[in-house]
Amino acid sequence: MHMVSWAKDAHQTGTMHSDIVDLRQFYHTKLGTLAQQSITMALSSVWTSLPAERLLGLGYAVPYLDRFRADAERALAFMPAAQGAVNWPVQEPSATALVFDEELPLADASVDRVLMIHALEYAENARETLMESWRVLAPGGRLVIVVPNRRGVWARLDHTPFGWGRPYSRNQLVRLLRETNFTPGAFAEALLFPPSKQKAAQGMARTLERLGRRYWPFLSGVVIVEAQKRLYQGLPVAERASRRVFVPVLAPQGASRTTRKIIQY
Repeated sequence: MHMVSWAKDAHQTGTMHSDIVDLRQFYHTKLGTLAQQSITMALSSVWTSLPAERLLGLGYAVPYLDRFRADAERALAFMPAAQGAVNWPVQEPSATALVFDEELPLADASVDRVLMIHALEYAENARETLMESWRVLAPGGRLVIVVPNRRGVWARLDHTPFGWGRPYSRNQLVRLLRETNFTPGAFAEALLFPPSKQKAAQGMARTLERLGRRYWPFLSGVVIVEAQKRLYQGLPVAERASRRVFVPVLAPQGASRTTRKIIQY
């Protein structure tokens, strides 16, 4: 039943993808700031500090990488090609890359932690995306996923990025993680206040967030889970060529000599 539901969601949400402009604009609004604060607090509850770790943000993680990169040896922001990318960090050498989430340009076991947000719900193949994260994580590395909650109100309204893509339940996340050789660990909830644009409702957001954690955590806007890379069971390895290529749509390209001859004639 779960697999049928996922297939249906994938078909319905195949083109439902927040782009980089939508994401940046959302996090510059008051509602976006409140959402960032709520998610950051929840992330802190499951974030086991690793000294001098190599941290990778996959999706649109830059609002949260600024908070957690202080203790990291290095931090990278990988943004899916369908989403678009922006330079990060601001006024520093860029640590951003435009990538395909199923083919990350990293060596095996090259990072200690992956923070995945605004990513898995848009993935063309969630299982392959997680398997690729497994590949680049070091032994004992940790994956932290933030996804819209299937039961929550935020997933039902499309004026925030959490209303797009495929939402997940806890059970679906656990099953998907186990299928891709991760051991699920701690869970957390965030966005327990309604995604209202009204100033009065936003003024009550922190109070409702505290109450929601106690009385209605199952209705949270997002589900957060930390999982650890499991090593004692091998993943099947399949040789496959990349199915995608980047098209440099912004790079001016002159006509080739052959093309110019054709045009002249």
